[in-house]
Amino acid sequence: MIATHQIQNIDFQNEMLLIDVDGRHYQFQLKEISSKLANATDVERNFYKVSASGYGIHWPLIDEDLSLDALLKR
Repeated sequence: MIATHQIQNIDFQNEMLLIDVDGRHYQFQLKEISSKLANATDVERNFYKVSASGYGIHWPLIDEDLSLDALLKR
């Protein structure tokens, strides 16, 4: 399986998603990308799984998925 993206780091500060992908740093307002993440607890936000291909991120505790391709095109 060929990796679509390589995620180096995922973090949250205040109401921001901070993510390092393919050697670049990105910041996103949670309320602009996901109401589920914006309303989630710290435990729910920090329990995620990155797809093996690097295509997306899944938060099983809140049943939320984000596509990295869609996110990075913002």
